Amino acid sequence: MHRVVTPKILYFGTPVVLISTLNEDGTANLAPMSSAWWLNQSCMLGMSEKSQTVRNMARERQCVLNLPSANLADAVDRLALLTGRNPVPDTKAQLGYRYEPDKFGTAGLSPEPSHFVKPPRAKECPVQLEALVEQIHAFGQPSSLTAIEVSIVRVHVDERILMDGEANYIDPEKWNPLIMNFCEFFGLGGKLRPSTLAPVFAPPSRDGR
Repeated sequence: MHRVVTPKILYFGTPVVLISTLNEDGTANLAPMSSAWWLNQSCMLGMSEKSQTVRNMARERQCVLNLPSANLADAVDRLALLTGRNPVPDTKAQLGYRYEPDKFGTAGLSPEPSHFVKPPRAKECPVQLEALVEQIHAFGQPSSLTAIEVSIVRVHVDERILMDGEANYIDPEKWNPLIMNFCEFFGLGGKLRPSTLAPVFAPPSRDGR
């Protein structure tokens, strides 16, 4: 039986992303979010325009999308109620947020230089996507939400999650992303079976077929 319900939020399982940006004074900001989806070499991010991250992206037009693995859940949690905004906006203060200028240090993560953008990457994240901001759209009016389109200009991947013998393909059995499922952290379970869509996305064989 299906039942008509009114969920408070529609988070049907999306990857957690740690977005690194630059503040006005050139210091690094790092913020967790999970409303993200990818298409080809672009990504759409859903966030509040009141956040320091969105302000930084609108000003600098650059960011890094760091994708944590499931074993980094504690590091992500340490960022949960922190903001790079000072003073803390009233709406966030009421939720228990506090200002923290050293997001990387508080999370226990290490910044490392990017290649094409100014914000640093988070060294411990197995996937790091350097990105440029293309467009920022108002979303779900009336609200403060925005949809931010970014283009990926460089992809860094921990070699341990690559397919054996392949230079450019991530092995889905080695990559265990941190997933936000209705505001709870999850990893991935084991593979169920190959998908019928696999031939569309699979890397070509070594003989070119």
